[in-house]
Amino acid sequence: MKRILIVEDDLSMAELVRDYLAIHNYEPHIETSGDRGLKQALEGKFDLVLLDLMLPGTDGFEICRRLRSELDIPILMVSSKKEDIDKIRGLGLGADDYVVKPFSPSELVARVNAHLARYERLSGGGQKREEIRIRGLLIDKASRRVYVNDKEVAFTTKEFDLLAFLASNPNRVFSKEQLYEQIWGMDSLGDLPTVTVHIRKIREKIELDSSRSQYIDTIWGAGYRFQV
Repeated sequence: MKRILIVEDDLSMAELVRDYLAIHNYEPHIETSGDRGLKQALEGKFDLVLLDLMLPGTDGFEICRRLRSELDIPILMVSSKKEDIDKIRGLGLGADDYVVKPFSPSELVARVNAHLARYERLSGGGQKREEIRIRGLLIDKASRRVYVNDKEVAFTTKEFDLLAFLASNPNRVFSKEQLYEQIWGMDSLGDLPTVTVHIRKIREKIELDSSRSQYIDTIWGAGYRFQV
């Protein structure tokens, strides 16, 4: 049974989310403070974290930053803050999704289902070692590691998934909608700026000059292409 950590200081909302997750055969746990939430997330061996932004003690942004530096699990930010700058900051820190309050509990469960299923599919693999080598870039799909000029570079879960998907389908143009559906698996719930943010972060990590891409091209009006 997958274990979900809910870090949310609104206990009534946390309990509602917990109940919906339990109905769908998850094992949810609640923490109402940022400090305890961070400690539990790092030590509790959870499969996914639902993370509020406005928390007593350590806030959600700092928790996300700490978790992403040490864990490779899906992180879903949940917040009443609707501004794009908050979404961009959260995604830039490594969150896999950003859900704005108020939300439908069934929608949240759908997002949890999709992120866990996609993470399991993309990280599971078999015994066979799969590598993509293009110029100075090495993508090891089996170990989910990326090397640029023989130096390992840290990637978030969704950054790796997106890079590996594009590199596995070279010279083919994918729209933002196609990429969102492929990586996040929720076309009808899509937040397309998420794709743009992740592409920008990937470029910053693999390109010598992120303003002049040698790997991921922007095809204006169409989408993105990994060039070989």
